Amino acid sequence: MSAINDRPIFRFAPSPNGYLHLGHAYSALLNQQRAREMGGRMLLRLEDIDTVRCTPQLEAELIEDLHCIGFEWVGHVRRQSEHFDDYRAALDILIDAGLAYHTALSRGDLRAMVVEKERTGGTWPRDPDGAPLFPGRDYQTPATGDDPRGVWRLDVKAALDHLGINEVSWDEAGAGPNGESGTVCADPTFWGDFILARRDTPTSYHLSVVVDDYIQRVTDVVRGRDLYFATAAHALLQDLLGYARPTYFHHDLIMEPGNGRKLSKSQKDTSLRALRASGATVRDIKRMIGVAG
Repeated sequence: MSAINDRPIFRFAPSPNGYLHLGHAYSALLNQQRAREMGGRMLLRLEDIDTVRCTPQLEAELIEDLHCIGFEWVGHVRRQSEHFDDYRAALDILIDAGLAYHTALSRGDLRAMVVEKERTGGTWPRDPDGAPLFPGRDYQTPATGDDPRGVWRLDVKAALDHLGINEVSWDEAGAGPNGESGTVCADPTFWGDFILARRDTPTSYHLSVVVDDYIQRVTDVVRGRDLYFATAAHALLQDLLGYARPTYFHHDLIMEPGNGRKLSKSQKDTSLRALRASGATVRDIKRMIGVAG
């Protein structure tokens, strides 16, 4: 993807649904470092499609935390909650192509199906995050009425047939969980028919991040390795919508000391605000995450 004036474009895209922690600081500053090394532009995007959990107060505190660690960006902040029409337009393309279908099968219904299958000695396929795969288009329902369970899903196998491919690929400048780098190929069917939009939220993470990267002309996506497998879903959507593919750089995760678990926004004692309140300086925080400066 060529950027404006051929300058690379990076973005940092946190969700204002809790306090930023050391992992966010690492990703933000690594993005900034790579953008500066490559003479690129750094953008800030707020992934706030969850308009209940994402609040103006948390957004203001997020912005303050980013300023305090020296993260800088150019241009206006893109808030996903202000661009639902963009995501709906992309969704309509997939619906019109016959590649997206509506279903009202709830998570509870699916969970009951999985329990029954496993109770009788069977196994249910699961995605890379461990969630059971949706059973497919047999559970399609009309996109009418007021059923709050209604969602739009991508028919992944139909999408691959539409493109005439069996797998997707992308350029990996970082590394996957097993050291994958360079040109990476993956089968997106391991996600099953993933969600594109919900009735109460007219988009999903997968759809909105792909549309945003295209609209903002992002050329380089630097993000945590926990999102590595999601790249297959994103690459498939990019191909279906005719979007150019950015280069991806998946980086190490900052883990909780002692237990090796990924940092969570629910652990407030590891938040940047808590660290700063305890007397940690910006230099201390950078030293903790191994970023120079």
